[in-house]
Amino acid sequence: MKLKKLPKHTILVIAIVTTWIKTYITYKTSFDMKIENAMQELILLINPLAFLLFIYGISLFFKTAKVRNRYLITISAILSIVVYGNVAFYRFFNDFITLPVLFQTNNFGDLGNSAASSIYWYDIFFFTDVILLILAVKLLPIAKEATVVRPNLRRTYFVLSFAMLFLNLGLAETERPQLLTRSFDRELLVKNMGTYNYHLYDIFVQSKSHAQRALADGSELTEVTNYVKSNQADNNKKTFGVAKKRNVIIISLESTQNFVINKKVNGQVITPFLNKLSKDKDTFYFDNFYHQTGLGKTSDAEFIVENSLYGTGRGAVFFTNSGNTFNSMAERLNGNGYYTSVLHANNKSFWNRDMMYQALNIKHFYDVDSYNVTDDNSANWGLKDIPFMDQSVKIMKTMPQPFYTRMLTLSNHYPFTSDEEDQMIEPYTSSDNTVNRYFQTVRYTDESIKELFKQLKASGLYDNSVIVMYGDHYGISENHNKAMAQYLGKDSITPFDSAQLQKVPFFIHIPHSGIGKPMHEVAGQLDIRPTVLHLLGVDTSNDLQLGADLFSKDHKDFVTFRDGRFVTDKLLYAGEVCYDKKTGEKTDAEKCDPYIEQANKKLEYSDQIINGDLLRFYDSKTGKATVKKEKE
Repeated sequence: MKLKKLPKHTILVIAIVTTWIKTYITYKTSFDMKIENAMQELILLINPLAFLLFIYGISLFFKTAKVRNRYLITISAILSIVVYGNVAFYRFFNDFITLPVLFQTNNFGDLGNSAASSIYWYDIFFFTDVILLILAVKLLPIAKEATVVRPNLRRTYFVLSFAMLFLNLGLAETERPQLLTRSFDRELLVKNMGTYNYHLYDIFVQSKSHAQRALADGSELTEVTNYVKSNQADNNKKTFGVAKKRNVIIISLESTQNFVINKKVNGQVITPFLNKLSKDKDTFYFDNFYHQTGLGKTSDAEFIVENSLYGTGRGAVFFTNSGNTFNSMAERLNGNGYYTSVLHANNKSFWNRDMMYQALNIKHFYDVDSYNVTDDNSANWGLKDIPFMDQSVKIMKTMPQPFYTRMLTLSNHYPFTSDEEDQMIEPYTSSDNTVNRYFQTVRYTDESIKELFKQLKASGLYDNSVIVMYGDHYGISENHNKAMAQYLGKDSITPFDSAQLQKVPFFIHIPHSGIGKPMHEVAGQLDIRPTVLHLLGVDTSNDLQLGADLFSKDHKDFVTFRDGRFVTDKLLYAGEVCYDKKTGEKTDAEKCDPYIEQANKKLEYSDQIINGDLLRFYDSKTGKATVKKEKE
């Protein structure tokens, strides 16, 4: 019995339907997107369709079957790569990829184990639609037949595709008003617009930001300056200048989250030295302190510490804006007699640091060539933290004093592997090996900080230094929520819990000061620059910075994350839900509305400064802007 002849556009339908189904399944299995009602589920289901109808529909213009089939297979393969690229990126960064990230290719070779840990054998699933389409082209007789499509039929088809787009955007706007004003919230955009439309929108945003710099003339600074001045915190007379002329050592604690401080795992103390430091009379320990990084992770944290501005919402600012003018902490300290440097045993070009440090006016970068790195003293991402501390103190002894230096640790980096001799505690016992290993590498980094203090004292540098330490970003992403819920004794990790897990440790240790104590203010990385400079007696009243001195009575308990979430002393906003911070329960959304507006404004002004390169028009000595059109 003969099979009925298939409709002439069967191959086009197969291409659209298989990619559509694959994309939706990917949404549900590979991305942690919170769906709260049937409307959101419907939007998630239909959001790939308009783009797929359009992009595959272009094949209707081809007159030969061979060209049409090649086009459909090529597009199917490209879209599969786009989807899989986002999946692999999401596994590591818990975020969606942006255009600038794609151009950070000189980092890819250094990702090593981290990238390999994000790839699994079953990832072939993400190319199922390509395989099915190739089989259809090879096996179905209809695939060999040329089809001539009448112009009026093509018009009807594309009208349908645009109607689907407007339906999608209309439903999304109803569900989430002013959706396109939240370009910093990529999960929200993907959930409502779809992966493919999100990437088109991302291209538009990148083009707009480039135009923003070209068209900027300094007049934009008036509104930004007024905002900064109106939110400025006065100096605290008791702490201002208390560490004047001391050396400044700032340590970035790789992937260290605050939930490990003063805690145990299987009865084992995780961070004994940092625990002791948190109660030391010479130490201010902030236990309500949050990271505010984006896609740039460690490099974003560096940028925030130096400038008290956010990184961009579209990639690592170290790449996207390394040609900008900045008023960094290093530049301010250069002008106050300090020798400024960074100590990091990695390639100088990684994260474009060699170029960005010049823009930040850092005098010297002690990169991997300044260290003795061997197979014996290296693991995972490079030089282990303990030999890094030992060798770094030797370098510090050669620096002119007073000096300002930042140190970047490496050992507690994803995927948190370590040599057996460096495993000072047993791993956690869950089904998630990443989480299990994390406690061991955190414990090793804690030991390295103990070694640093020991070597600083032995070298004679300790007494006249101030030592600042901060966790740079989360270590355990939301992809490991099941194991984290087990460790924390919870049934599950809610958006509220996830936001609270963005707390990172922050220590300011001033030897022999006797003024230290635990601090409970809601604070973030944006506050590091003004706080440290004020301790050193450097006035920042004319600086365009979005953070505030943590010791000032004017400091507000309000922290905005790079993705738009925020925390106050009473409220927490995450997953588009307003929570009571004390109970963790949902509360009246209207309570969060004023803070949402403030959070968006803060992110907007930071982006304006960076995208427009506005600091080239600003004189921090006078606090005034110069309006002029620069030749590009």
